[in-house]
Amino acid sequence: MPTSAISPVVTYLREHREDIADIALTLVGYDTQNPPGDVRDVVAWVESFVSDLGIETERVVSDSTKPNLVFSLPGDSDRTLLFQGHLDTVPFDANEWTFDPLGERDGDRIYGRGATDMKGAIASMLAVVTAYTETNTVPAANLVFAFVSDEEIAGDAGLPALLDQHTLSADGCVIGETTCENGRHSVTVADKGSIWVTLRATGTSAHGSRPMLGENAIHRLFDAVDHVETELGAIRFAFNPVVQAIVDESVEYYRPLFGADTSLELFDRPSVNLGVVAGGDRVNVVPDVAEAKFDIRLTAGVDTHRVLETIRDVVDAHDGVEIRDVSWSTGTYEDPDGPLANAVASVASEVTGTRVYRRSATGGGDAKRLRNTGIPTVEFGLGTDTVHAVDEFTTTDALVDNAEVYARLPSELVSQLDAGNSTFESTDVGILSTIIPQKTHHSEMHDDSR
Repeated sequence: MPTSAISPVVTYLREHREDIADIALTLVGYDTQNPPGDVRDVVAWVESFVSDLGIETERVVSDSTKPNLVFSLPGDSDRTLLFQGHLDTVPFDANEWTFDPLGERDGDRIYGRGATDMKGAIASMLAVVTAYTETNTVPAANLVFAFVSDEEIAGDAGLPALLDQHTLSADGCVIGETTCENGRHSVTVADKGSIWVTLRATGTSAHGSRPMLGENAIHRLFDAVDHVETELGAIRFAFNPVVQAIVDESVEYYRPLFGADTSLELFDRPSVNLGVVAGGDRVNVVPDVAEAKFDIRLTAGVDTHRVLETIRDVVDAHDGVEIRDVSWSTGTYEDPDGPLANAVASVASEVTGTRVYRRSATGGGDAKRLRNTGIPTVEFGLGTDTVHAVDEFTTTDALVDNAEVYARLPSELVSQLDAGNSTFESTDVGILSTIIPQKTHHSEMHDDSR
């Protein structure tokens, strides 16, 4: 669709900026803290809003209190663009807030839990639907909207239930997570893999006055923890060219925020967080059980299993210590020069007048699930640096600019897809990176990347 064909939509959005702000305030006004994550009332409101535009909706439900909502707007081609967002929020303590956590406006700012994560983006998406409908404009691609629950606790009632019960297929997906920090804009084209592992040490109890007669489980645990941290801290990654390009731009994006060394450390090695340590119940007793929990993050393209095998090897070297529990995921990524990333970055750059970086997230979320179903997925959302914070807010300018980006994306994505400018193959997702041990005496990793 030529740019002139969408100008009525953009004009409508700019002329109805106050309406977009009102939609955001309405969404924020529904208490959807998770837990408990009850989104029934806000889903009912969205259903009514969309129905008034003459659009049918479908609920997809596995937990009656956490429904998911899907609806679509037919386009002018066989291409499909999916917009996805979540309606639940993290909890809040109203006593800590200066403004009403269920919505309050102060000038250009809209305060409330979820204002920037991510009810503001959903408000922009609903404004796009309204603008296309009210101006009788047909989008260049079929638009599908999926608003889910249970995202904040990575629960099964949200996107997993939707993917299990409803077929989602698209040429590209944009998740409305806020992707800007300190005024720097970006589209996230990758996420990290993770390993959450619990180590359990056992020993022999004894009286605290005779510790030499026992075997202290905490000491055993600390030795193993130190060994794990040392071994993982010695690893450096070497990436295939596509991931290396993402890492380079990610480091450049984060450098003003964290400094050059820390920005590189976010991606060229595992990040290792010792989040929980527990052991013993009385000061005068030698503890016979102790546990530690690690959160380990791995740059997209890294073989999670090989890192996990290193952890297993380390633990096996320590008497009385075992891996009690483990869960893991592998990072995913899109071609930063592919049609979807190019479309989002180019449109967002035109709207904001600034550079839009193509970077990796430092964690993972719904994008990973969607990529693993074969749907190219990125995250993009204008907002503020107040995600999950007290007095979370977004701005009317961010809402309107976000809506304009989303409204212009169908045309740009179709143009990018028709140009066929990507040499990236979907089978490259998850390609193994070389893992290079650095000055380590125990790692069994080998350089067999593919």
